[in-house]
Amino acid sequence: MKKLIVLACLATTISMTAATAMADNIRGKLGVTGKLGFLAPADNNVDNFNNRTDTGAVVGVGLIYGIDNHLAAELEVTRSEFDSNNGDFGVTNVSLGGQYRFGINDPKLVPYLGVGIDILATDYDPDNGSSRDVDTTAGVHVSGGVDYFLQQNLALTAEVKVVAAPETDITDNSGAHRGDFDPSSLSTTVGLRYFFN
Repeated sequence: MKKLIVLACLATTISMTAATAMADNIRGKLGVTGKLGFLAPADNNVDNFNNRTDTGAVVGVGLIYGIDNHLAAELEVTRSEFDSNNGDFGVTNVSLGGQYRFGINDPKLVPYLGVGIDILATDYDPDNGSSRDVDTTAGVHVSGGVDYFLQQNLALTAEVKVVAAPETDITDNSGAHRGDFDPSSLSTTVGLRYFFN
């Protein structure tokens, strides 16, 4: 019995070491990411007033595919909601981009830099009960983060992302211009990545 326990412990140690040694290589692997965090949005101009915004929450899901040892493609959808002086905003961001993943001495720890394009769809609910529409717009992002592999196919992830986009029109039901929405933001998130193969 004692030999069986020792053999099981040895096999577990060897398998964990092998998994750790290969953790940073995602070439040809498809992964799914879930994340949540905080978003600091830009201020806006609504009905001729500077509309100061508060920090809000952001949640997201995404897919990542390892092209080679250093390059990965990423598709992500996030939803952020935040308050302002004049009402509540919600932004859905569909993001397509790439990552450059750095190889370092610790195979469990993989820092990365990312860039990409973003499609930003915004909802706005003014406090006075009126109806406002915000045009959808496109932007770009730069991100930086790190994956820490708990197992070969499972990693904790943390990321900082900056989105820059041009201001877009806020209109009322008649189509009259009522302000400008700046969808630019800074977000910080944490989450999990799971790789299927």
